[in-house]
Amino acid sequence: MPDQFHDGSQRPDLPDVPDDFEVPDDLSTLDGGSAEPEIAVLITQVADAEPLAAACALAEIEVDAVPTPVGALAVLRDRGGEAPQHAAATVSAVVKGVPLILVTRTGEQLTCHRYVDGADEGRLPAGLVLGGAPDALEDLLTGHLTIDDLPGVVPSAGIGRLKAVRMLSSVSRKARRRKR
Repeated sequence: MPDQFHDGSQRPDLPDVPDDFEVPDDLSTLDGGSAEPEIAVLITQVADAEPLAAACALAEIEVDAVPTPVGALAVLRDRGGEAPQHAAATVSAVVKGVPLILVTRTGEQLTCHRYVDGADEGRLPAGLVLGGAPDALEDLLTGHLTIDDLPGVVPSAGIGRLKAVRMLSSVSRKARRRKR
């Protein structure tokens, strides 16, 4: 490399960079901050917040279930380590055949993964996910609203196993009656 630029100015002395050096696409992990997301939400197709909270209670996952016009959201209380991924896999295994999306926000970075039948089917573009998402999700992710600001929230923490089974049985009976 020549010691001068085309205009005659001197090149600064730069350190040698290894040949295998790569700059990561996601720079959010380089700030030394916590890798724990500020918020983790499951977007589901479960029709109402009560059955979602009951299913989460049976799976021993603490969430605040939020009703929306397109399906209930589950705002995860435990966001540490692999807890969001574990919760998504567990809930998608409980609600078989119905895909869900795990959305996490760490700093300004949104990450979305699709889960079906307990398996992570891969990453989805955040813009695609948010394009059809309910307003409540966007408001939660941006911090414009907190879980306390939303109507109809059902916490799974207060639901025991027996009550969860009764709630799910009731929903199932109502669905069968509607089909007749």
